[in-house]
Amino acid sequence: MNLFSSLTRKVEEFKPIDPSTVRMYTCGPTVYDFVSIGNWRTNMLGDLLVRTLTYSGFDVTYIMNITDVGHLTGDNIGDADTGEDRIEKAARRERKTAWEVADFYTKDFLEGFEKLNLVKPAKFSKATDHIKEQIALVQSIEKGGFAYRISDGIYFDTQNYEAAGGKYGELSTLDRIKEGARVQPNPQKRDPRDFALWKFSPKNKKRDMEWDSPWGKGFPGWHVECSAMSMKYLGEQFDIHVGGEDLRSTHHPNEIAQSEAATGKKPFVRYWVHGAFLLVNGGRMGKSEGNAYTLHDVEKKGFDPMALRYFYLNGHYRKPLNFTWKALESAANALNRLREAVATFRGSRERTVLSEDTLKKVDAYRNRFRSAIEDDLGIPGALGVVWEVVKSNIPGYDKFDLLMNFDQVLGLDLASAVGRLAPSDIPAEVQELIDKREALRKEKDFREADRLRAEIEKRGFAIEDSSEGSMVKRRKDG
Repeated sequence: MNLFSSLTRKVEEFKPIDPSTVRMYTCGPTVYDFVSIGNWRTNMLGDLLVRTLTYSGFDVTYIMNITDVGHLTGDNIGDADTGEDRIEKAARRERKTAWEVADFYTKDFLEGFEKLNLVKPAKFSKATDHIKEQIALVQSIEKGGFAYRISDGIYFDTQNYEAAGGKYGELSTLDRIKEGARVQPNPQKRDPRDFALWKFSPKNKKRDMEWDSPWGKGFPGWHVECSAMSMKYLGEQFDIHVGGEDLRSTHHPNEIAQSEAATGKKPFVRYWVHGAFLLVNGGRMGKSEGNAYTLHDVEKKGFDPMALRYFYLNGHYRKPLNFTWKALESAANALNRLREAVATFRGSRERTVLSEDTLKKVDAYRNRFRSAIEDDLGIPGALGVVWEVVKSNIPGYDKFDLLMNFDQVLGLDLASAVGRLAPSDIPAEVQELIDKREALRKEKDFREADRLRAEIEKRGFAIEDSSEGSMVKRRKDG
């Protein structure tokens, strides 16, 4: 398997440190608001990488962090050590505590994770659950002579790190990071590139989230959590670190510096994998532009979240992907066509003895799919193989078998989604009956729920109930 490394800036053969398992970490969300579809694309990258590694025969230990403290608003203007804590700010906006805000948006994120059928990590690691580990990491950095104190916190000493042989900023695409040219540098910093390891609480104000430390009451800097938690669960050196390309300029270089300073310059991560930005209508996506769409926006427009997953599959992770509602509609239509095809193939007669020519075709499709995904996650090419299979002349049963195999990577849940209708395909009056029936089932009023089922069936639709929820289909005789 080959993978592009942001550190070496080239595609390399993937070789894990330990041949028996791949250790992988992904930067997760800061839980102060609903996750945008741009951020979901990064989560999708982690998902596809885990699925591809697993498909290729690797065992994967996968960790994702959840940032619920310490990410300051100054990150938007180029200095993540300034501004307000995003979650504390959201707490004022919503008239809740910071803990309530973090809990609400964490739950929403996990629900979205399910809707997009993303592979769950071995652990979702919360920053606030690992304050002890973050303090210990800062102490190690300080003991090595790579930290100093100023009025608002404990900072990493970049110059001392470089003097000791460390290389700062190699990962970054910003040449200026090596010169220290950043927005409005703090005059107390020894070097503008230095960054906060531990921030002090304001003297005249009590924060919702603050902890005692050897340096005084405060909270961890944003960068520290990823180093502390990844090393706790994956070791001081591990294989893959995933994130969006916006983290490549400072957040990830800071992770490398503080981690290697704490471990005696052991190489921190072997492969850094970064996903490109999601554009909207050809331009930048952002809240200031009013186009930072969320999964809720997608659903309100009547789209199945899995249509968004299919949309992501059309772009290579290292290239910008342009989102439009028309493009999402095209993805939804393609997904529905694929589901219909799979339903047809599933209904084919049982497998017969295949000719040598057919066996060669089946093997060729499987090999081409695998070659595509193992060539730096060439998912668009793999999706092309899927449609070639659909249109091919091999037997339907074997098409179904191949597509189920491919879906281990694509994650479209084709087996269970066959026949399921998108919300936009269900008339409003029928959807209202479906919603009422679901509420009745939760209340255990099954007699009235059965009456509504009969009413729904009169209108040409059928419902299949299972432990995973209800699936709506058109009645074959409807």
